[in-house]
Amino acid sequence: MTSSRPAPHGGGSRASSPGLAVAAVARRLGVAPATLRTWDRRYGLGPSARTAGSHRRYTPEDVARLLVMRRLTLEGVAPVDAAKAALEAGVEELEEAAEQGAAPTTETADEDPEPEDGQRSAPASDGDGPRPGRAHLRALPGGGEGAPPGSSPRAGGSASGLVSAVVDAALAYDQNTCDELLAISAQGDPAAWWTEIAEPAWQRVAQRTVLAGPGAVPEVVLATAALRALRDFTEAFERAMVAGGAPPANHPSRMRKIVLIFAAPDEVVPLSAHALAAALTAKGATARIVTGPASTHRSLELVTMVRPAALVLATAQRRPDLDLIHAVHDGFAELPIIVSLRRDDAASELPLAATVQRVRSFTAMLHEALAVVT
Repeated sequence: MTSSRPAPHGGGSRASSPGLAVAAVARRLGVAPATLRTWDRRYGLGPSARTAGSHRRYTPEDVARLLVMRRLTLEGVAPVDAAKAALEAGVEELEEAAEQGAAPTTETADEDPEPEDGQRSAPASDGDGPRPGRAHLRALPGGGEGAPPGSSPRAGGSASGLVSAVVDAALAYDQNTCDELLAISAQGDPAAWWTEIAEPAWQRVAQRTVLAGPGAVPEVVLATAALRALRDFTEAFERAMVAGGAPPANHPSRMRKIVLIFAAPDEVVPLSAHALAAALTAKGATARIVTGPASTHRSLELVTMVRPAALVLATAQRRPDLDLIHAVHDGFAELPIIVSLRRDDAASELPLAATVQRVRSFTAMLHEALAVVT
């Protein structure tokens, strides 16, 4: 692919900078050096500066384009399309990418080889932990602008500080503080709130071993606060929509293209499903979550009754039960089905069909659902 990037700027700090070697850039992006070499060879996203010894070095602009590439591939954009967008990115987008592209906490030294053109890109890891970096959270309009959603002075205004404060409040069984810290502002983005704050806090609390007294469960404190935040945000958003002239949530015109969200059968508190529903609402879509016991037969009845535009299985489980997906696909072969699975071995159990889409991240799950209904 021929690079369409502008020529490096002459003069200024960029010209005087020696640039970064491939290993340093790989550490910053959280990818393997071999991946950067592949992007250079295949897409022209390589270093554009040279030292006196003819060693190639990455300029700040080169790194910013790589950050755009990394963000898009994490979201599931095909590498060839992500590279084109990175090469064509303007000055403002590159500056934003550079600001967001803080060094990741861990390096992905064993990243899978870059897939061939036209294929979906795999993320850096298929584990259940949060991925390095935050740049990919900005893919949605308004996502992450300004302070993190729900940030407060107590948390120091940073996402990491807010996560720590939420965890501390949950472990102290301080419901009021947890409610306050997790509240989503009227201008907030539920998708960024989930991926930056609520999900990391939920994972950290779930990993703690606690000697608790009767009735004291940190996960319940956190789940209660998270569900309240999502409910309050959605209700306020819907009120503002109706006040602006939009039909109410249950109006037939808004129910024609509904996203039906299921959680895994044995997932006690499906927070990711509720977060997805709120994120879809914030983008003008209509979503409903199936709660309570739902056998395969009952689930098929719900699909028949609701006639959704898409069905989503939103779960944080490593290997969820996929009987529902097979049953719905057998009964409604044309219905788009989106399944959130981070592990490749679990994905092998999905039906092999063009209408069944596997995604690895919350952001990709939201994008796919929006693509169907909009």
